[in-house]
Amino acid sequence: MREVFADRYGSPEGAYLVQAPGRVNLMGDHIDYNGLSVLPMALQRHVSVLYRERDDTTVRIASTAKVYPTREFKLSRPIKPFKAGDWGNYAKAAAQGLLERFEVGRGFDAVVHSDIPVAAGLSSSSALVVAFALAVLHANDHEEVERLELAELLAEAEHYVGTRGGGMDQAICLAARRHSASRVDFNPLRLTAHPIPPEWNFVIAFSLVRAQKSGAARKTYNARTRESREALAQVTKALGVAEKIDSYPLLVARRRTRDLLKAAESALDETLLRRFRHVLTEAERVRKAEKALAAYDPRGFGRLMKESHESLRDDLDVSCPELDELVDTAARAGATGARLTGAGLGGCVVALCPQERTDKVLERLTKRFYENREFEGALEDQLFVAEPSGGAAVHPV
Repeated sequence: MREVFADRYGSPEGAYLVQAPGRVNLMGDHIDYNGLSVLPMALQRHVSVLYRERDDTTVRIASTAKVYPTREFKLSRPIKPFKAGDWGNYAKAAAQGLLERFEVGRGFDAVVHSDIPVAAGLSSSSALVVAFALAVLHANDHEEVERLELAELLAEAEHYVGTRGGGMDQAICLAARRHSASRVDFNPLRLTAHPIPPEWNFVIAFSLVRAQKSGAARKTYNARTRESREALAQVTKALGVAEKIDSYPLLVARRRTRDLLKAAESALDETLLRRFRHVLTEAERVRKAEKALAAYDPRGFGRLMKESHESLRDDLDVSCPELDELVDTAARAGATGARLTGAGLGGCVVALCPQERTDKVLERLTKRFYENREFEGALEDQLFVAEPSGGAAVHPV
């Protein structure tokens, strides 16, 4: 990063380093945008931004990865996006969101580096938004902004790139605690940390299928958001409670899952019924997974991971053959449980492994999956053991 910075902008003296972690969601996919709780943890992989302040409103960004061209824009409203899918739009999303809330007019020169696999379901895009937001705030002396307030702001700001997601990624990226997973609740946003037993290892395996949330897969993600909300509206109407209940959290708080699914069978078509069933059962699995984690119950946690993957595959239609193969291979090698993680349609799986079986699981995944496929980079960039890490931070260089 220093070399690229010096080549582009001159000496990095006086620069700062922002590091924003990726995340792996252990339980609760495709329900955060419905306001339901999820259970992620931050990773030891980061998006890093080395930046030095300027005396004007210009922001210039370069990447250590040559596939990403240099981008430039000014901190003044409105910020028009680059063409769809351009990596610079994530920096613009952060800036646009902050301009609506804060006085920010001091730009900077920056170099970006990431060791989070791109489009792998590990939230590299949200980490990029968070890293740029912290750079903008730090450069403009707004370091006092409360982390969860900022997470809510950035969750909305990320819609700038066209994807309608929830707020899990920004919250865990900003407020994660080391050695812990966190239940993330919404409305209001809050985190409850739970230590991860040291004998639990979570293996991350990339399917080598990239699901670009800024590309073709975006339509599917946005469709799932729309379908789940249509299902909610139709079920509450059928129950005669549409005027009183307008959200999934209210619905699951007032009615039993069994009763809701029975009502949904006559109110919804086959597609919406499957979407609705995933949302309700996944929310229930989050509650049970949190209890299993607190009770140090790996078998219970693993069983819930298996059920979650089956629901994401069969009811939500967001798995793919490669993800299914990784889940099956990990289970046969001795993983306690495995599931796709993130939005799906590619990306990664996460597998819970006892310490004594972790090496076997890694070896079997290597031989059965990766040795038969071509991929860019080193194997350890596709397959690694996650380390529960802390949230984003700014450091002097």
